[in-house]
Amino acid sequence: MSWDDRVAALVAAGVPEAAGISPAELAAHAAALPEVPGAVLAIHPSLAAPGQLADLLRHGDRPGFVVADMTDVDDFAPISGLGIPDLPLYLVLGPTRGDELRNTSPVEALAAIRGAGRTPLTLNEGISWLLQDPTVLQSGACFMTLGSRKHTGAGQVDGRCPAIWISRGTGRDGPTRRNAPKVGWCWAGNQHTWLGHASAASRAPLPGTAPGHGPG
Repeated sequence: MSWDDRVAALVAAGVPEAAGISPAELAAHAAALPEVPGAVLAIHPSLAAPGQLADLLRHGDRPGFVVADMTDVDDFAPISGLGIPDLPLYLVLGPTRGDELRNTSPVEALAAIRGAGRTPLTLNEGISWLLQDPTVLQSGACFMTLGSRKHTGAGQVDGRCPAIWISRGTGRDGPTRRNAPKVGWCWAGNQHTWLGHASAASRAPLPGTAPGHGPG
């Protein structure tokens, strides 16, 4: 996918409207960044929160949604040490779905990701990726975003980890949401056969690096 295609995908998904900016402003934020092949344009939560972006997801003709018992989705913030650039848009380099980490808990997966020199995706980064490439989300091959947790104070987080998967249309989701992309959560100690743990090689620009002077 070309750089222009990524910007066009965000515009077509409705990101400018969700963020309260024009398509031209969104394109200008992207133009300030270095063009890196294969990089994802990540939407900073200050530009649009995950609850706003989840509605823009699509799987086929099904719109995305947030699970009913996650009304606090926008309280899930990046965990410490991720080095999130303080920019409306920034780059996520080398994202993977983390299929090899299925059947590991988020606690186990986070250690494995860091041990491999990679960084876990945040919820906003995972949604941003899917807005640019919806085919990443597949039935039986979805992912968690361990880079976001809800902070409860004194350096603690609650027990939930956000995830993005495809609804079966059961329970409170309802049959009309069958096959829709769903933002939900799983317990940090639980393992799932169908949830990988998404990560990236790095983010850019690095903190303190001026946009347009990162890797190119």
